Amino acid sequence: MIHAYDKTYLDKARTSLGRMLDYAVYDLKYDIEDFFTLFIISGVSARFEKGDFTVLVGMSGVELAFEVLERSNAEYKRIRPNYTVDRSEEFWTGWALAYYQWSTSMRFSEIIRYIPIKDILALYSPYHEMDIRQFVDKMNELYKAAKPETNFKILRKNIGVSQRELAELSGVPLRTIQQYEQRQKNINKAQGEYLVALSRVLHCETCDLIEKVE
Repeated sequence: MIHAYDKTYLDKARTSLGRMLDYAVYDLKYDIEDFFTLFIISGVSARFEKGDFTVLVGMSGVELAFEVLERSNAEYKRIRPNYTVDRSEEFWTGWALAYYQWSTSMRFSEIIRYIPIKDILALYSPYHEMDIRQFVDKMNELYKAAKPETNFKILRKNIGVSQRELAELSGVPLRTIQQYEQRQKNINKAQGEYLVALSRVLHCETCDLIEKVE
């Protein structure tokens, strides 16, 4: 599996995202969902998920929160952070979510479209006591339940072509297209020429056809 960025940055990234959410909720008094939305629309999340080291390791969690607010043109006061002894549930949520994003290389917006941030927060008990890989397995389970259709099928339906029409336009066998959509074949292992032909017809990048959660 291709990860979002170099693992060297992962530990710091997890701590920063966790601290950002903790500070936003307990010091800035934001609702976690509202602040995470700002994180996404500000563009800071895009820099984070692509491995921009100035965001991943160049800022503390508090500085990351300020960056989000500044990029969102939100009014705020630089409130002194109140560091707690124990990690909060919000801290754990950011800490665990950063790992999941890194491990799948999905965009944060894609993740929370199917698993809202408050649903991830609700996983704190019992997953904060478990190995992070068990959290990843649970997230994958929730993601697949909320998004049963493949990226490929969604893209095909979005442009309004049938499977047969796509087969005729792309040159990819109809049965193969059906198998990709029904997960009988793994599109991640598709021939390169098939991915190029399909993406050309669907007006997308070949990477858009790939399933981040297999």
